Amino acid sequence: MRVYLSVDMEGVTGLTDPEEMHHGGRGYERGCEFMTGDANAVIRGAFAAGATQVLVNDAHGSTRNLRIDQLDPRATLIRGPGKPHRMGQGLTEGFDAAIFAGYHARAGVSQGVLNHTWMGKEIQNVWLNGEICGETRLVAAFAGFVGVPVVLVTGDVAVCDEAREVLGDVETVAVKQGIDMFAAELLPIAVAQQKIEESTLTALTRLADFRPYAIEPPYTLEVEWNSTAIASACAIIPGTRRKSARNTEFTTPDYREIMALFGLYAMIAGQVACGSGVYG
Repeated sequence: MRVYLSVDMEGVTGLTDPEEMHHGGRGYERGCEFMTGDANAVIRGAFAAGATQVLVNDAHGSTRNLRIDQLDPRATLIRGPGKPHRMGQGLTEGFDAAIFAGYHARAGVSQGVLNHTWMGKEIQNVWLNGEICGETRLVAAFAGFVGVPVVLVTGDVAVCDEAREVLGDVETVAVKQGIDMFAAELLPIAVAQQKIEESTLTALTRLADFRPYAIEPPYTLEVEWNSTAIASACAIIPGTRRKSARNTEFTTPDYREIMALFGLYAMIAGQVACGSGVYG
């Protein structure tokens, strides 16, 4: 049994502060250890369920967060920037299951800890084929495109609710209850990671119950930006059209292009916003 694991950071056990998510920030190094601990909990559960391979993708920010020196040696790790499929890098046909750990709610969700979609202030909303969309739906659709079911999502209560809304009877582990964007009631680390390990084992022992999250092509991605300047700059990308002053739209029959496009959008939006001072 081959298992794919995508690990984000905002939904990791014990974390609530943006400083903990960025290199050089207060508590970042400890946050990386917590993130690696959540990944290891999944890996332990996967091998207990009979996995023969676990491929881990560091899916947060710089994608240089997981501690390879602390990672369970039975797994392998995809690390570093420039990955064409970003949060889904390495996910291909042939995997039996996908697991998302440390995920967070989409932008604007009440009580979603560090809620956002792909970027922070730059993106207001995202729609996929007309459905409001967070990172869980985006990456699950990529998994579905290559025929792999998502069996477990971990993070805060809000993302677990979002995952069940999108994927149905998926296993979830809520490691924290959001109070607001930067505050939450937390489970102790040992308790949360034990729950993650047990739920991984449960999910993979009922693998036959899950089906890939399939969306009919073509795939249309609409992004509502916070700035007309970002929308204008992103509309230069071939295939992207300006739908309104702050919205862009892109349609393709190949979902891999959707994943790659977000990387280009992020680079462009980041440059426009970073140079805009108080207007960014």
